[in-house]
Amino acid sequence: MKKLEQLLYNSDHKPYPVYKNLKGTYFFPEYSISVEHVQGDPFAAPSSLSIKISANVHGFPDGFLNTKHRRIALQDYLLRNFHKELKKYDHKISGSGKSGLISISSCNQEILERSALSFDRTDKSLTVRFNIGFPAAGRTTLALELKKILFDFIPLCISKSLKYTATDIKELNKWINLSNDQKAIREQLKDLNLIAFVANGSILPRKSGVDDRPMQNAVKFTSSKEDEVTLNLPNNRSIKGLGIKEGITLIVGGGYHGKSTLLKALERGVYDHIPGDGREYVITEDSAMKLRAEDGRSIIQTDISAFICDLPNGKNTMNFNTEDASGSTSQAASTVEAILSGAHTLLIDEDTSATNFLVRDALMHKVISAAEEPIIPFITRMQQLYTERRISTILVAGSCGTFFNVSDNILQMKNYNPINITFKAKETALNFHNDITAPNELPNFYDNRIPIHNNLVADSKKVKIRGQGTNSVSINHECVELRFVEQLTDNEQTNLLGALLRILEEKYFNGKNNLMTCLNSVYNDLEKKGFIVANYSGMIPGNYAMIRFQELYAMICRYRGLNLK
Repeated sequence: MKKLEQLLYNSDHKPYPVYKNLKGTYFFPEYSISVEHVQGDPFAAPSSLSIKISANVHGFPDGFLNTKHRRIALQDYLLRNFHKELKKYDHKISGSGKSGLISISSCNQEILERSALSFDRTDKSLTVRFNIGFPAAGRTTLALELKKILFDFIPLCISKSLKYTATDIKELNKWINLSNDQKAIREQLKDLNLIAFVANGSILPRKSGVDDRPMQNAVKFTSSKEDEVTLNLPNNRSIKGLGIKEGITLIVGGGYHGKSTLLKALERGVYDHIPGDGREYVITEDSAMKLRAEDGRSIIQTDISAFICDLPNGKNTMNFNTEDASGSTSQAASTVEAILSGAHTLLIDEDTSATNFLVRDALMHKVISAAEEPIIPFITRMQQLYTERRISTILVAGSCGTFFNVSDNILQMKNYNPINITFKAKETALNFHNDITAPNELPNFYDNRIPIHNNLVADSKKVKIRGQGTNSVSINHECVELRFVEQLTDNEQTNLLGALLRILEEKYFNGKNNLMTCLNSVYNDLEKKGFIVANYSGMIPGNYAMIRFQELYAMICRYRGLNLK
């Protein structure tokens, strides 16, 4: 601490590069602070710092840290509080460029494991990673102003938000208890053969298209009586709500009655949500994958023959390639990729799907024979996917009743709440003839592609990874389009995907193992060792958020730079 103080005195009113001398670790009475990266000038990206606090100083009990779900909930709670404290001092110091900026990850409605704040899994120490814009007047250092930040502002933020003795225990217990509830519900989904649960009283609509907070005065969700289940919660409590069973669930109803809103809540239900979000008790099985059409995406050596075959140009759909997929071929590829990634539930909205991929009605069958149509509609495969592979489907449809015949459970959304109309819909459908039979058995889904090194990362010192929100990530000049991978909720997940892509290219894509082996290896390491696996610069950045394997596989399948043996 004394050394850092002296360095700051010696650096005041000097050329900006003098700040580089601050790089290193300094020990304060209750924590250490590391200056890991120093910006090149006041207009560059701010400097990166980290704080490490030992377990005996932060004082959080082992009971909060000894299980993964509670540890992540605690990390999320503390990060939000530390962010709130830092904001009080952001830009209190003025100067050129980013002078005085103090920032850390800003969390959304979902609870994600983040590199910005984490507990060590061995010694239980707490590490926080954040950014400071080192102050300057022009390109002259204002090191004594930086001293105020490091010696006055940061210690106050730590003492108010990162110690158990300063924590609002009642509020923290709310976070932890909710995490315990969510864990209990996820475990019961498997036991009860459910793929999703929506609690009575949930608030599903969002404030706006750009604000993911709950809509005020929205209609609260109430399950249909036929589908209502009671789940057990810790401490002899229980909760009631809609239980969606394995198999084929069809969600229908008039426009603006809440069909897509329910599906959107279900697709986000693969993540836990914070107290007060309205979707805290909307829980979907972890592997569920949202599918949609993606005109223009690339498809590289993928077997889509389960859905598309006998193309008039003779193109091989068992090893299909295109740089510019149509809506139907893109959705066929995404479906196969979801299955290969281990998804047990497919989430589909008619509004964002290719109609000819989903269904062909009886009249079209009569006019255009099956022999003249290369697309095998998804409707003919839905039951087959479930009975043969135990892959369920939740489908939203508003314009086509053909789905009634193949659905196990049919919910009508009426005034934002579901009514079970399975019997009525199936009885009515008996009067309509629809030939919905799978034309052949399902092929074996496998990925035997063998990736090799891409020259994009031949010189590791010149590799640049850039994220564009959740829309895309680029490695040097190669952009991977992700805006239709709709369960990515945070730009920090995209940052992690970009880092993993680089690691895969540099260390795993060596022409020896197939693609799935490479991805499983890096993802298993990520789960076991944490974000250090994605480290390529000598430090762990504070802007990573955890992803599922499904998003990693989806990203690689959209990577146009993928080189195969």
